[in-house]
Amino acid sequence: MKSEATRKPKLTIYEIAMIAVITAVTCILAPLSIPIGPVPISLTSMVIYFSLYILGWKKATISCIIYLLIGLVGVPVFSGFTGGPAKLFGTTGGYLIGFIPMALIAGIFIEKFYGKWYLCLLGMILGTIVCYALGTAWLAVQANMGFKAALMAGVVPFIIGDLIKMILAMKIGPLIRKRLASAKLLDK
Repeated sequence: MKSEATRKPKLTIYEIAMIAVITAVTCILAPLSIPIGPVPISLTSMVIYFSLYILGWKKATISCIIYLLIGLVGVPVFSGFTGGPAKLFGTTGGYLIGFIPMALIAGIFIEKFYGKWYLCLLGMILGTIVCYALGTAWLAVQANMGFKAALMAGVVPFIIGDLIKMILAMKIGPLIRKRLASAKLLDK
């Protein structure tokens, strides 16, 4: 049995730094949004899709959770440069919280079926559907609107854009990962 001192740490300092970098990128890009109704268009999901290719599902999910915690304490990292509990638990909070299962589901597919684009895309679609479902249900309750109205406000306008983000991540994510790995900045 290995002693505490000789056991490999769960995360290396380098891995923690990579998680921090991706979290910082999320915090920088997520507030940039276009308000089109109760749910704005933002780059958050695209950063998460890319992070899954770069970090893998476990570390990308940790990055996503840290991003949400940073926003929860009031740092303006959510869409429209907002933050705090009122935003995280407000009308769009279900979509924000839905990023966690989206990262888990999509990330597991990407990691398990890396190189099979159709299965990676399927994983991202399934993860995004779960995010949409949580967000739509939350929006309907918080905004006191019917499910169909919440679906029209929080899902329908985003489907094409999210598919484009997924395709970009599928095409560019592996290239970024390969470059980072060849520079010895990531495990292959």
